[in-house]
Amino acid sequence: MSVADGLPLPQRGKAVLVIVLGIAMSVMDGSIVNLALPGIAREMNAPASQAIWVVNAYQIASLVMLLPLAALGDRLGYRRVYLVGMALFVVSSLAAMLANSLAMLTAARALQGLGAAGIMSVNTALVRLIYPSHRLGRGIAVNSMVVATSTMAGPAVAAAILSVASWPWLFAINVPLGLLTLWLGRRALPTNPPRTSAAPQFSLVDVALNVLMFTLLFVGADYLGVRSGAVHSVPLLGWAMLGAGVLVGAVYLRRQWHLAAPLFPLDLLRIPVFALSMGSSLGAFCAQMLAFLSLPFLLLDVQGRTHMQAGLIMTAWPMATVLVAPVAGRLIGRYPAGWLGGIGMVVFASGLLLVGLRPEQATSFDMAWRLALCGAGFALFQSPNNHTIVTTAPAHRSGAASGMLGTARLTGQTLGAVMLAAIYAVWNQHDGRGETIALCLAAGFALLAGVSSSLRVRH
Repeated sequence: MSVADGLPLPQRGKAVLVIVLGIAMSVMDGSIVNLALPGIAREMNAPASQAIWVVNAYQIASLVMLLPLAALGDRLGYRRVYLVGMALFVVSSLAAMLANSLAMLTAARALQGLGAAGIMSVNTALVRLIYPSHRLGRGIAVNSMVVATSTMAGPAVAAAILSVASWPWLFAINVPLGLLTLWLGRRALPTNPPRTSAAPQFSLVDVALNVLMFTLLFVGADYLGVRSGAVHSVPLLGWAMLGAGVLVGAVYLRRQWHLAAPLFPLDLLRIPVFALSMGSSLGAFCAQMLAFLSLPFLLLDVQGRTHMQAGLIMTAWPMATVLVAPVAGRLIGRYPAGWLGGIGMVVFASGLLLVGLRPEQATSFDMAWRLALCGAGFALFQSPNNHTIVTTAPAHRSGAASGMLGTARLTGQTLGAVMLAAIYAVWNQHDGRGETIALCLAAGFALLAGVSSSLRVRH
């Protein structure tokens, strides 16, 4: 069987395992260290404002390099970019585990984020090569399920590890899993099919502008309170950085406008279905992050539950995702993806509203079934939406489409965190009012994502 028709069994099964392990580690490591930050700060005698860069360094390095590495995958091969990214991820995880200063740990996390960008940037492009066309929907569903559950599971996995071991073990677990992934990947991952068009071109200036744009936008959002809670102290600097990011972005996109295969894939965004799918993804992940960050405050501070109780209630979300994602994969191709995504976002928005407008004395079951509704709706949306993004792009631009998937996810999540920070700047008592507003706002973004998804049916 040719690569265009997917890999034969059992090589396909091994390749899928490589993809699942890689994306699970790279997504989960974005949040797995959050719970350990206070302990890291105490151990290294560092203020919280510096310790937070253990998280920020990973997120920024991942975000700014997704599109350049995706373009490199289109040019040099997805398999090569993926394996180099995984190798860097393993080495940097070892360095983070052995770090004895905050500067060394932050540098190791930046390299780890760069490795994660190599994994995430070409992940979906490899899925397109691994599965035969008639099973691609199910493959996208598996991939989407792993991303969604890994996003939600990061804090729970961290809590389990920290209950029996110290924070370096958060990084140590990546080493054996990463080495296994590398070993399997060298044997199972496919190579790019022969090119039928010229390789995409991009300059180092465009790479630098891409890095600068996303860095300014991310750090500006951070100064407005995304991570450090500094909403009141440095708003002017935060807004200045956001403004500078927009200006750099304008120059960057102007340079990209007339290129046949631009680094920032404007050629793909000119395809209406692709653009609507990206808009849907942005809105959905913004809603997801608004809910994800506000739920712990709601369950712990407002409802007075223990960490164990809150964790068990929140598992209803990823469990519903795991159950519904395979069903969504089977529905792809039978029904229009725009309608599936639209219905999924309506279900997601309904769950968010029901959580926001919960009974005053809500039981654990009252909360769990509402969160399960959120997880089910998100799963019904994500797989068809990602399938549309991947298959709408020409085969030689699969890397660019894959990079945009990760960029939309991280950008939407950052936007959601910015909005929650703004909400908590006004309603910071954690008496339930700020959490209710955040969840209702999340429902609004979910509905906008559903509208954007449904509009694809016209095209």
